[in-house]
Amino acid sequence: TGITAFDRMRSVVGGSFTQPVSHLTDLQRRLRVAAWRHSSLLGLLYLIAQIFALCDFHLLNWCERWRRAHGATAPAWFTVLAELEALSSLAAVAHDEPEWTFPTVDPALEQFTGEQLGHPLIRAQVRVSNDVTLGPPETFLLVSGSNMSGKSTLLRSIGTNVILAQTGAPVCARECSLPPLVVATSMRIDDSLEDGVSFYMAELRRLKEIVDLAVATEQRVDCRLLYLLDEILLGTNSRERHVAVVRVMKHLLSHGAIGAISTHDLELAQSPDLQHACHCVHFREHFVEENGVTSMHFDYQMRPGIATTTNAIKLLEMVGLTERL
Repeated sequence: TGITAFDRMRSVVGGSFTQPVSHLTDLQRRLRVAAWRHSSLLGLLYLIAQIFALCDFHLLNWCERWRRAHGATAPAWFTVLAELEALSSLAAVAHDEPEWTFPTVDPALEQFTGEQLGHPLIRAQVRVSNDVTLGPPETFLLVSGSNMSGKSTLLRSIGTNVILAQTGAPVCARECSLPPLVVATSMRIDDSLEDGVSFYMAELRRLKEIVDLAVATEQRVDCRLLYLLDEILLGTNSRERHVAVVRVMKHLLSHGAIGAISTHDLELAQSPDLQHACHCVHFREHFVEENGVTSMHFDYQMRPGIATTTNAIKLLEMVGLTERL
């Protein structure tokens, strides 16, 4: 496909990439002369030339001839330039990250599988990778764990690598395979004072968009929806949040979407409506006491099952919000 794209771009620019460069350089040179009138040094010379040679007339006439000759094709040159820059960026990723792998994108697949999948923007020296599988349809990955343990980073790792894979770049993994996917996320939702939209309503609107996208994608045979939901519906009480999340997940599962959701609500795994569909994984932390100082450490390794540790109260104590006597 790289050779085909190159040939197509070359045909757009008339068979040679040097011709548009030459034409644009010529245009730039004439426009630079026209800009002399604004120069404190050359402005006087331009004024004299204008009086005796009518420079403006000649420059305008030349620019008009250039427009008639190349104006219709010039926009296509910039389209080709943008595509070349994009392809060069993908090539740079492959060059800079030789240990990354090119994924297998196959419409016959029903799962996203990433072996030793990591976040592309984390330095290799500190990056922690995990084996991740999403799917098949009517199942989802339920990610639990304490604060700062790596739940959100896992979801971002999945989403970023899926985008890289479908762009044609290598992915940050040892092996990766996936069907064509439409990526939909609910992360970092903001309320709006100007629009009068609360945080909870903003979350609901985003989730409605994702469910509608799942319905639309279900009708297509060339792709499916991948959703990544990061601790959704925090803007309401825990009881109603549980009911709402279950309802959203039932919609997504019924429309053949695959994906993952991170949560602190451990009861989701025991929900009668979801327990048959969820594959549970978790992250954990450990605390170290040294010289009377407590420190928290994470290994960012994904483990099977529901989270077995919490750290909210311990974090309160670590920042100095101890219980008053």
